[in-house]
Amino acid sequence: MSTMPFFIRRMDTKGYIKAAEVPPRAFPLVSFAYLTDGEILVEAEGELFHCTAGHLFLLPENRPFSILYYRDAHGYTGGFPASMAGEKALIAQPLHFAFWFEEAQFAGELFNMMARASEKNKGEFIQNAVRLLLDMLPANVCGHPGASNFLRQIFNPALPFGELEDYAREASLTPNGFCRMIRRETGRSPGEWIAIARLTRAKHFLQETEMPVLDVAFAVGLSDQSYFSRFFRKQTGMTPLEFKQKMREAHK
Repeated sequence: MSTMPFFIRRMDTKGYIKAAEVPPRAFPLVSFAYLTDGEILVEAEGELFHCTAGHLFLLPENRPFSILYYRDAHGYTGGFPASMAGEKALIAQPLHFAFWFEEAQFAGELFNMMARASEKNKGEFIQNAVRLLLDMLPANVCGHPGASNFLRQIFNPALPFGELEDYAREASLTPNGFCRMIRRETGRSPGEWIAIARLTRAKHFLQETEMPVLDVAFAVGLSDQSYFSRFFRKQTGMTPLEFKQKMREAHK
């Protein structure tokens, strides 16, 4: 029996927010995240799960997880005891599912009602709502493993960025098939994800180290410093040196 009751919190973030670097957390509950807008990137069980509007993420009890970033994220996070789900408590691995159209709107309203019911301690309504939500899921919920593997690799700072053909080969797909799969699973192309991961690494090196801009460019897989500066400015509106100076001033 879980020692913690049902809890739910509303997500309401603006812009891009990188989560604080804290150890992964775990709850003696089935943890959940549901987005009505925006996106988050969750790490659990050694995999990355990209959640956007209409996506539900569920994690079994006592499993560590962390949210790597939020981007204009709105929705709900929380957890419920597995016992609350009754016969539906068969969540043995992370589940990531995308609702579509009317179902997504209904799921969002269901979470909204659970949030209001939680404030009034209406446990019976919450239990019925949790079971109704789980009834909406198909018997087998899983995404293409190649998508989480690709995201895990490009966001790992210890690994160099590869070529599209390399990632496609690992997923046993052609390059075109790989691009279609990544866009279908995540809403972005592989190139867009690599740009996000490359920018994340570059910001870290510029903010946390004294590496020259040329060395930072090499570290993120761009050997041409001029091209790196144009890439960085396009993504942030600042040159790498301007960004570095801004971060220094912010921490004085």
